[in-house]
Amino acid sequence: MLDLRALVPSPIRRRLILLSVGLTLFGISIAFIVVANLGADPWTVFHQGLAAQLPLTLGTATVVVSFAVLLLWVPLKQRPGLGTIGNAIVVGLVADLTLAVLPDFERLGPRVASLVAGVVGLGVASGLYIGAGLGPGPRDGLMTGFAEFGWPIRWIRTGIEASVLVLGWLLGGNVGWGTLFFALSIGPIVHLTLPVFALDSEAIVASNAPS
Repeated sequence: MLDLRALVPSPIRRRLILLSVGLTLFGISIAFIVVANLGADPWTVFHQGLAAQLPLTLGTATVVVSFAVLLLWVPLKQRPGLGTIGNAIVVGLVADLTLAVLPDFERLGPRVASLVAGVVGLGVASGLYIGAGLGPGPRDGLMTGFAEFGWPIRWIRTGIEASVLVLGWLLGGNVGWGTLFFALSIGPIVHLTLPVFALDSEAIVASNAPS
């Protein structure tokens, strides 16, 4: 009987597994943050704003924005990887599927738990898919592309995320104390999880400041 696993080298299989699990968990975590209704991360706020103004679901807005951001990679001379394309497609689709089955939490306790689970899950998911080393997400590549001009990456990330946060809020996205909780928590979580899952040091270096 043909063993299909033999057709894919073991190191590649490990990378693909990390990538698949990471992107799936990423989409699920976004859905948990959204149903908490306590404020979302900057990019999700922007996607929510677009979905509020256009006939789009949150997941569809996420996919559309991902490919729009990839177009900006061209003048920045960034090269997408398998993980980049997977991120652009899978995260939004999984977020929509998860939102379709999650209940609407009314009490504050379950909403807070949903927010915390979503933020922690997002941090772990970032460690998984970045650790796979198969290419940064579209938004990460945009940040590192600008960084090649010599600008400090922390200011680039702050500028980009502040811009999409404000624009998303103006469009109707959900900004709240959960947004602040995300901003304060995501960095330390990724800092802890990325070394655990990274298959090589280049994945850690390439991540810089994942968003």
